Amino acid sequence: MTNEECMQRAIELSEQNIKDGGGPFAAVIVKDGQIIAEGANRVTAENDPTAHAEVTAIRNAAKKLGTFHLDGCQIFTSCEPCPMCLGASYWAHISKIYYGNSREDARNIGFDDAFIYEEIPLPREQRSIPMENLLHEQAQKCFKLWLTKPDKATY
Repeated sequence: MTNEECMQRAIELSEQNIKDGGGPFAAVIVKDGQIIAEGANRVTAENDPTAHAEVTAIRNAAKKLGTFHLDGCQIFTSCEPCPMCLGASYWAHISKIYYGNSREDARNIGFDDAFIYEEIPLPREQRSIPMENLLHEQAQKCFKLWLTKPDKATY
């Protein structure tokens, strides 16, 4: 499949998702020129704030391929990824992101994530959601245990 065909599929899924009660976002994951997974935004349909198109497509691709590393995969998404989906793409080791609409386009129809982009670089004490470090010493026990685990899967 060409890049344009892959993006067209993401756009078609986005249109269908609106008809199915979801948001105007969809994504496909491609490996070696073939679509291996798809996902659509189901946030309101499933009352799941993490059910974004890209996250859903990544979950489906990882399940299908039996790995959490999606090296060599590209994601075609109907809109530039939000910070959560961008982070998920990095964690999944997606090789390239193609997007249709920009985040400015999304803002223009009521999906504005600029505040998250602005919050991330702020010091923890200046963020709008209060953060407090609690039981740090006890929590360190788990990290020390992880460091000594000989059969850990690193990612």
